[in-house]
Order: sequence, then C-alpha cells, then structure tokens
Amino acid sequence: MAGRIVLVAGASGIVGRAAVAHFAALPDAQVIAVSRRPPDLDARYRCVKLDLTDAAACDAVATAFADVTHVVYAALHEKPGLVRGWREADQMQTNLAMLRNLMQPLLRAAPRLRHVTLLQGTKAYGAHLRPIRVPARERWPRDSHENFYWLQEDWLRAAQAGRDWHFTILRPQIIFGHGMGSPMNMLSAIGAYAAILQARGEPLHWPGGPAYLAEAVCADLLARAIDWAGTSPGAAGETFNVTNGDVFSWHNVWPAIAGALGMAAGDARPLRLARDMPAYEPAWAAIVQRHGLRSGTLAQFVGDSFFYADFSFAHGRDGSPPPALVSTVKIRQAGFADCLDTEDMFTAWFTRLRQMKLLPSG
Repeated sequence: MAGRIVLVAGASGIVGRAAVAHFAALPDAQVIAVSRRPPDLDARYRCVKLDLTDAAACDAVATAFADVTHVVYAALHEKPGLVRGWREADQMQTNLAMLRNLMQPLLRAAPRLRHVTLLQGTKAYGAHLRPIRVPARERWPRDSHENFYWLQEDWLRAAQAGRDWHFTILRPQIIFGHGMGSPMNMLSAIGAYAAILQARGEPLHWPGGPAYLAEAVCADLLARAIDWAGTSPGAAGETFNVTNGDVFSWHNVWPAIAGALGMAAGDARPLRLARDMPAYEPAWAAIVQRHGLRSGTLAQFVGDSFFYADFSFAHGRDGSPPPALVSTVKIRQAGFADCLDTEDMFTAWFTRLRQMKLLPSG
C-alpha cells in the first residue's frame, strides 16, 4: 500500500516507539510521532509535541493531521504507584478523554483516514481482579468490570459508525521493549536492578516471589502486528490477542537474563523494588558516570516500572499467582503468524540496551 501517513500517539512509550521505528523504516510510509516528548529514537519521522489531556491543544494542531491515513493509538495515562490506579474511575476517564481529544478533531481534519489501531491488554479479561479461565479468547462476552478499555472501545465504535474507516483492537500480553521512563518497562527495571548488583560484585539475585506461567510480546513483533492489522481487510472490526507465541516462567528465564547482562544468576532474595530501589539513586548515578551512560537518573530511566516489576514478579505472594494465558489462534488464522522465542527476546533486548549505552556493558 503506497502513501501511508501513520500517526503514532504515545510515541515515546514502549509500543509507540516501536511503531515509529517500524513504520519509519518502510518505503511506503511517513510517520507523525505524537507525544509530550520525542521518542528516544534515531529514525525518519515528524514529531508533534502534544499533551493529549489538553483538548484545546489537540484541536489547535488538528490541521497538521490532514493527510493521516492510519492511527496507532498507543498513548496511556497511568497514576503514580501504577497498580492501584487500574481500578480508579478518574484514571479511566483520563484515558477516555485523551483518545477523544485526539480523535474528534482528527476525524474532522483527516478525510483520508482508513484505519485506527487501539491497544488493550489482558486486563480486558479481568486478570488484574481475579483468576480467569485460560486460555482467554477474544470471542468471550465482555468481562463485566469497569475499565478504560471499554470506555475507549465504545467511543471508537460510535465514532466509526457509518464511516469508511475501520479499526482493530489488539490485546498484547506483557510488552517488552524500550521507552525511557515508561511506567511499565520491565527491561529498565530489571536492567537497573542488575547494574547495581553487578557494581557490588553480586550475581543477579531473584527479587520476586513464587513461579508462575506468563506470556510476553516483544514490542517489535507487536509493531509488525499493528502494521498487519492496518493493511489486512480481515482485521477490520476485529479484536486479537497478541503474544510471542510461547509461555515462560521468570524463574526459568532468569539465568538467560543474567547471562545477557554478563552476570551469573544468584539466589532468591526477595526485595520490594518500588520501595527499596530509590535509595540506590547515588549508586546508579555513579554507574551512569563510570560507564558514560545516557540513561539519566534512576527515576528518569525506570519511571514507575519498579511497581510493575513487583507486580509481575509476584513479590510477596504466598502461592503461585493463577496464570493469565491467552489464545492467539484467532490472529494466526487471520493471517498474522509471526512468533519469537521469549528467552531469545530477553537476550536480544538486553544486548541492545547495552549497545545503546542505557545499561553498562560490563
């Protein structure tokens, strides 16, 4: 398809950054990156600095989006402390307002719009509230709980009614990639924790709780799924789970993660990262200076991701959390069959982050 103008909202986050990189590398696409700050990325794109919570600002720049053909909506508002906010009404309303603030003026200004990709996640199945049936399937009735996913989806469906453009909803599992200061960046949380241990001459101790099964998706694979969704007629109006295609246990991949960071795997030493890691800011600053890193402060690099790491590592749990596994049969049958070994993904990403001078090389 020639002449795609792809707007990526939330371009500095993990998904948005990967989408900008993917589309910017294609000869048939131009990219408009929308974010409060430019993505940490050396690529061919046009950046529009915009706060999506500001409706007037979104309306004022809408003419810049007149030629947009595809929208990738990867913007996300999370409250400080992360997990508690998932159940709070004001967080849900803020996420709805951000989508509406962008899309209302864009729909008036962009007559060539053909497709919108909207991101959800496993919380759509209530996995953050209770054990769920596995594998979770897209054809199930909507889980009855308050969630900004439903608010955004309902608004988008109403806006699309009677229009020529279409939309696709993707539900990725735990997303792994790079986004400076993103609130759910497991790689930065693990990498910073590992670097501080390494500087003290210690192995990579396991800071979490009991083992359980999980699924992952690489941000680069997700970007390819977004591309597929925007160009495949069979994806129009559909919802798809997206994962790497395998399952993993943190305990089982921990040695591979340690190896990718030039470390040995250590013992189980539970640590509440969100509570305890901020005290290591001086140690992190020394690491940044010693290795010439461009990561900034611990807070700038990790954001609220230590909260996400504690949640994902099942810190403080007495027993194994119930698995929240999803089926990816639907997306494969529809034509997207890309897959990736999750252990290889961890190795590749930590190698990249070291090469990018975001983590120490040794």
